[in-house]
Amino acid sequence: MRDKLSDLQKIRSIANYQFGKGVGERLFPNKARIFLSKRTGRIRHIYLDENRLATLRPTDGLFSLTIIGAKRIIAGLESPRLWVRVQEEAAPFISRGKSLFAKHVLEADEEIRPREEVLVISGENEVLAVGKATLSGRDMKAFKSGVAVRVRRGAAEVKKTVEDYNK
Repeated sequence: MRDKLSDLQKIRSIANYQFGKGVGERLFPNKARIFLSKRTGRIRHIYLDENRLATLRPTDGLFSLTIIGAKRIIAGLESPRLWVRVQEEAAPFISRGKSLFAKHVLEADEEIRPREEVLVISGENEVLAVGKATLSGRDMKAFKSGVAVRVRRGAAEVKKTVEDYNK
C-alpha cells in the first residue's frame, strides 16, 4: 500500500525545485489526488477536485502544468519563477494557444532556460498560457524575432472546453 503523505511530499518537493520555494504547498494542497500510471505504478497526474493541476513527465521527472495549476502558482506567490509577460496586443492570440514570439515579450524571468516549463502572463498577472521555452529568459527580451515559447495550452482553450462540456 502506497503512502499518500510521502507521495504528496515528493510532488511538493519537485514543484519547489522546479518553480521555486513554497510552490509545492500552494500548488498541491492536502486534498490533492494523485493518480499513478497503471503500467509503471509511478506518479502521473495530480488533480484537485475534478481539475488536473499537473502531469509528472516520465522523461525528465518534472511537471507539465495545466492552466489551473499555473493560476494556483501565480495567485499564491509574490515572486514566482519561470514566467514571461507579453504585450497586450499579443495576449488574445497567446490565450488561444498560439506560440509566443520574442518580439511580443515585455519581461521574462532571467532564470528561464530553453526547454523549461513556463507561465505566460499578461500585464495584469493573468495566466494566458503554459508552454515550453525555446529561448533563455535573457534572450527572450533581447531577440526581436523567433519563437520564445511554444504554447502547449492557452487559457481561452480551457474555457471553451469547459463550456462545451457543460452544454
